[in-house]
Amino acid sequence: MPSMPRPRRLAVLTTALAVSAVLPLGAASAGLVAEPVQYSAPGAALRLDPVGTYETGVFDESAAEIVEHFAAAQRLLVVNAAQAKVEVLDAADPAAPTKLFDLQTTGVAAADGSTVDAGAVANSVAVREDGLGVVAVEAEDKTDDGWLVFFDAAGTGAALGAVRVGALPDMVTITPDGTRAVVANEGEPAEDYSVDPEGTVSVVSLPDSVSSPAQSAVRSAGFHAFEGAGLPQGIRVHGGRADAGTGTPAFPVSETIEPEYVAVDQQSRTAYVTLQESNGVAVVDLRSATVTDVWSVGTVDRSVVPLDASDRDGANIRTYANLRTFRQPDAIAAYQVKGRTYLVTADEGDTRDWDGYSEEIRVSDLGKNGIKPACDSVGAGAGFSGLSRLKITKANGLNAAGTCYETLYGFGGRSISVFTTDGRLVSSSGDELERLTLAAVPAFFNSDHGTSAFDNRSDDKGPEPEGVTIGKVGGRTYVFVGLERIGGVVAYDVSDPAKPQLVTYANNRNFAVSGSSDLAAAGDLGPEGLTFVAEDDSPTGRPLVVVGNEVSGTTSVFDVAKIQKNKR
Repeated sequence: MPSMPRPRRLAVLTTALAVSAVLPLGAASAGLVAEPVQYSAPGAALRLDPVGTYETGVFDESAAEIVEHFAAAQRLLVVNAAQAKVEVLDAADPAAPTKLFDLQTTGVAAADGSTVDAGAVANSVAVREDGLGVVAVEAEDKTDDGWLVFFDAAGTGAALGAVRVGALPDMVTITPDGTRAVVANEGEPAEDYSVDPEGTVSVVSLPDSVSSPAQSAVRSAGFHAFEGAGLPQGIRVHGGRADAGTGTPAFPVSETIEPEYVAVDQQSRTAYVTLQESNGVAVVDLRSATVTDVWSVGTVDRSVVPLDASDRDGANIRTYANLRTFRQPDAIAAYQVKGRTYLVTADEGDTRDWDGYSEEIRVSDLGKNGIKPACDSVGAGAGFSGLSRLKITKANGLNAAGTCYETLYGFGGRSISVFTTDGRLVSSSGDELERLTLAAVPAFFNSDHGTSAFDNRSDDKGPEPEGVTIGKVGGRTYVFVGLERIGGVVAYDVSDPAKPQLVTYANNRNFAVSGSSDLAAAGDLGPEGLTFVAEDDSPTGRPLVVVGNEVSGTTSVFDVAKIQKNKR
């Protein structure tokens, strides 16, 4: 892992940002709130206008997670994990997406002789330009190997076939050249840690035609080379079967690592896979299907970068000595500037929190129930006050003697970060997302997604940036980031990786109601997956961002509107 110089932090957000109340284009439709949150930086070149929504009517059951766009037929493919299916929507009119049919994902005969379980769960979907689509399907017992199910995105929903991959295939993508599918097999443990499958990344060679590949097309990259002394510094390995007391793994690193999300470079040669709980990124050579490198994404020094650490102190964004937080990215995206690839991560945070083992405690738990106390240097003075509610890990931070915690480690960067492909941190949004949402929605700062409340997520990863998608508008490169908890989409201009610029924020949410009590009026809750539709592929001839919202079960379309600046 190369050394990590302190990145350039974005300028602290100030009240110079401007609020606008731009209403969606065209007539209002079901699922669109009357006054969506619209918040832009001065001189913003874009705004995001919600224009249409498809509603499942299912609350908090992951009824709309990952979404993909198939341009040739103007269809949206939406993963409905609640009902273990992928819904196909007609998006020719973005203001009124309508359901066509469901894709078949269960009962499919796979090339290895197995059959996709009746209780299997769809997790992700991707589609090639010619219509060859693929769904990542988790087995009914998530610790068993899962499948990739193939289909024709221009067809009527029948499966073309399936191949077997690793345990809990979580996210699948297709390389830009269309030759391979790449899937992160997360390999989560059983709730009691009786079983903990190895995390892997499967690379599947795709046929030239719209058809299902053979099982021999599947190769899987594992992490055995990183066991023991091969493990890079900064990669978190804890909470496996040894810690749970359920066994002594032969390959503890491989069992603990849980691949989460995949980005592929423009040349279709290399995949970059987030290892969220382990706080790292794996580099996968796609030609050989091997993991060639693993590097840590590092931590955020909270004595320098502020956060709101308590859900009981109002909006109190401040610094704390002896506190760091793991970035733990969920989604990752790759883009090029002057021939060089950069990676953007959504630094959500995550914990190992299972019945068999949980690392999660609050600062106030230190010194109680067998947990070691904070060292005097940490617990003394004002530097420790205000932290009692924050969720931290018990797995990291002990002093050399193992008698007390000399550094406290929390979860999530609450930011986006830009990295080089060898792990050098180029820039980070720092505390900007928390300051942005405080300015945009002060009465519901750090709200949860299921209920509207003030400051109830500050102790636990804040706004939780989760999904990212990248697209070009007007010759500039933008990253669009979904905030899982408070909701909405933030756009950054990342054309200069060292100087990302906040552009705009839009949230199609009605905070006057809670989704748990009035789902129909709540708008979008819990954005999970995002996809960018370029203007050449868009049914309107204008760029779009489509968002799957797992808590509200809605799929919403945002128009990416260019703002014309006045000429003098």
